[in-house]
Amino acid sequence: MQIIKVEVIPVELKLKNPVRFANQALIDQVTSIFIRADIKDGRTAWGCSVAHPDLTGETVKNAINACMMGAEKVINLHPTDIEYSLSELKPLISSSRAATCTFDLLFHDLLGLAAGMPLFKILGGYRYKIQTSATIELSNIHASVEQAKQLASTGFRVLKVKGGEDPGLDVRRIETIQRALPDHVLRLDADGGYDVKTALEVARALEKKIEFIEQPTPASDQFSLQEVTRNSPVPVLADQSVTGPSSALELAAGRKVDGMCIKIATCGGFRCAQQIDSISRAAGITTMIGCVIEPALQIAAGLHFALSSPNIDYADLDGNLGLIYDPTKPGFRLDNGWLIASDTPGLGCSAVL
Repeated sequence: MQIIKVEVIPVELKLKNPVRFANQALIDQVTSIFIRADIKDGRTAWGCSVAHPDLTGETVKNAINACMMGAEKVINLHPTDIEYSLSELKPLISSSRAATCTFDLLFHDLLGLAAGMPLFKILGGYRYKIQTSATIELSNIHASVEQAKQLASTGFRVLKVKGGEDPGLDVRRIETIQRALPDHVLRLDADGGYDVKTALEVARALEKKIEFIEQPTPASDQFSLQEVTRNSPVPVLADQSVTGPSSALELAAGRKVDGMCIKIATCGGFRCAQQIDSISRAAGITTMIGCVIEPALQIAAGLHFALSSPNIDYADLDGNLGLIYDPTKPGFRLDNGWLIASDTPGLGCSAVL
């Protein structure tokens, strides 16, 4: 297997409806950077990631520049020597987590093509499908219930409610959704919007009404996160607090959370995700695979990883559903809220670019 051509392709992805997270500006589009590698035998491998200051903490310019520098070297690297190839690229791309993720996905896709196997089987092969949540955006009670009903009508049975700005409203939104959809599982994502006192008040008000609360306190404040976890009647998962293996180790060592969310886009790809999940697994705490606003190619990466490990209990992989146009042709299926992998080698996706 030999790489004969590499191309970096930035794509603006517009959203059907603008979204906003707690105390952040409105987001109506994101930039995804695709990398296409043509192989001598006629096949094509893909990698991609997303760059957005509010989603990934990185500018588009920085991500594209790093990808361009890395692409110049890829053609001289062996497609299946992942550790060596990515170590050779590191001096060129380490300033960009998006670029690191993009090349990580590319070389894993190449590995799957070389092996003739889907990635989830190469990475562990624990299962072939997983149930995902769908997200209810920040909004008023009426709009939240209507969105919940719409998502339920398409088959989703697990709903994640975005909150973090108005704790009283967050409680009322979830209580109203629960009355409308009593058989659905609800989760609350506060996006770091509460202090300890408020987080515990919300958790107590929603005891037995939500499955867990995600990132209740600011990402940089592990002490507050630990205080909420120790006193909350519902499980607490860290999201933005998990920035890589070192932060995961700190969270796990102090048993500061009940679980950790891994996002392929923000952690830098499969290698980093494996390290975080191993830390979580060794500590006896659960893992969730999450996402940002991203194309189906990147959702596929999250899915393959979610299917690879028995420690991954939750999936939140709906970041492609709000896009007006996604150039990715997914190899997986979404069936009544379940993401189901195919036996297509590698990531199992292609792109029309």
